[in-house]
Amino acid sequence: MADSASSFPVPPVPGVVPARARTVLVVTHPEAAHHVDGVVGGQFDSELTAEGRDDAERIAAVLAGRVGVEGSRAVISSDLRRTAQTAAVIGDVLGVEPDLDGRLREKSYGVAGGRAQSWLDERFVPPPAVGDRLRHHEGVDGAETRLEVACRVYEAMTDVLARDVDDLVVVTHGYAATFVVAAWIGMPIEAAGHVAFPVCSGSITTLREDPFFHNRAVTAVGETAHLVG
Repeated sequence: MADSASSFPVPPVPGVVPARARTVLVVTHPEAAHHVDGVVGGQFDSELTAEGRDDAERIAAVLAGRVGVEGSRAVISSDLRRTAQTAAVIGDVLGVEPDLDGRLREKSYGVAGGRAQSWLDERFVPPPAVGDRLRHHEGVDGAETRLEVACRVYEAMTDVLARDVDDLVVVTHGYAATFVVAAWIGMPIEAAGHVAFPVCSGSITTLREDPFFHNRAVTAVGETAHLVG
């Protein structure tokens, strides 16, 4: 990856894909073991809890009511266990086999993954208010920069949106979801240093492309009404 602050490695953006009417439903996995154990998630490969599995069923039921009965559909998911488990439940309800894509993984926190959250908090270097936030290093060995996460998620979304289907379900993680949405609206990657679409675990974000103007809308961000408690 290039190191020049004035040069950004820009992957193909979804805007180059022929426009079509479609709906993209972005799901963040529900409660996983690292949430209740108080450890750093990221690419630490934790599983859904019992509550998380119940919430996955609730998410799938909501999606079944939103995905067209006669249209084509696909489910694409991060390959980490908590997202793959969520996608499997959704795929069963929608009648499709999920495709796993490691580029949709959560941000890696390097050696902090799986350690106590307090361990990371003591070492974490927050990004500056101004300057090169995309390449900022957070002070933990092996942690991905914001730019590294953005590049791989943008690349994944280019391939996802090239699919000739009416309804797409993308199962990912809270931090990575921001770049799924940013890629959808065609935000230049060099402008993604400050962008955030805050979403909770188990949320659904709805993206739609209309059949006439082919504008890409963000119609709902981080819905959680389907979750209990």
